Amino acid sequence: MQDYQQERALAKNRIRRRGIFLLPNLFTTAALFAGFYAIVQAMNGRFDQAAIAIFVAMVLDGLDGRVARLTKTQSAFGAEYDSLADMVSFGAAPALVIYEWALRDLGKPGWIAAFVYVAGAALRLARFNTMLEVADKRYFQGLPSPAAAALVAGFVWIIDDYAIDPESIRWTAWVVTVFAGVTMVSNLKYYSFKTINLRRSVPFVVPLLILLSFALLSYQPSIVLFAGFVIYGLSGYGWSAWLALRRRRGSAH
Repeated sequence: MQDYQQERALAKNRIRRRGIFLLPNLFTTAALFAGFYAIVQAMNGRFDQAAIAIFVAMVLDGLDGRVARLTKTQSAFGAEYDSLADMVSFGAAPALVIYEWALRDLGKPGWIAAFVYVAGAALRLARFNTMLEVADKRYFQGLPSPAAAALVAGFVWIIDDYAIDPESIRWTAWVVTVFAGVTMVSNLKYYSFKTINLRRSVPFVVPLLILLSFALLSYQPSIVLFAGFVIYGLSGYGWSAWLALRRRRGSAH
């Protein structure tokens, strides 16, 4: 009887452990679905929904890794699956959305810009996977693919939100797409936010700023999100320029 109870307890433990390992992959699958949904909506001409789906994928992508670490269910399979899902949600989906939205009418320059973005995302993810063990956790090398996707999707969303004709800003869309693609494979450093300690006390102004951000986000989500990722996308260039200026001043002295 005791052996039977032990076997039953072990079986329950195996089922529970298998269920926990499934949890982070469910978030990854949801992010993958959001990226696929963005492609489908772009093909149907619903570009606002396509852009929002990419932002949803970004949120879900941020959750799967944290869930895996909290439940201690990190695995090589999960890492590979996450990378493949990222290629769809933050590589193929944004490029196809902005191509269908504004770049198609540009002809060859349009699809070249979309390909530059897709290739940049693929190279960025490959470099991230190979440098995972040696990279400085405080910084990303190159613009992260979710941020690049948010930059492209945010541009589509804000222009569509204000009912501006995409044909009038086709070349601006081209510049945004190429900028995001090239910046992903650059050597610029971007703050990763991984060193933020949520258990540490912060000044009272920090919660107020967070509340203000949520208020602005609820009022004008397209403007706030796009502006935020534009600032983040340019921060790598600003940080590199500041470091270069410091080195020049140091060598002068």
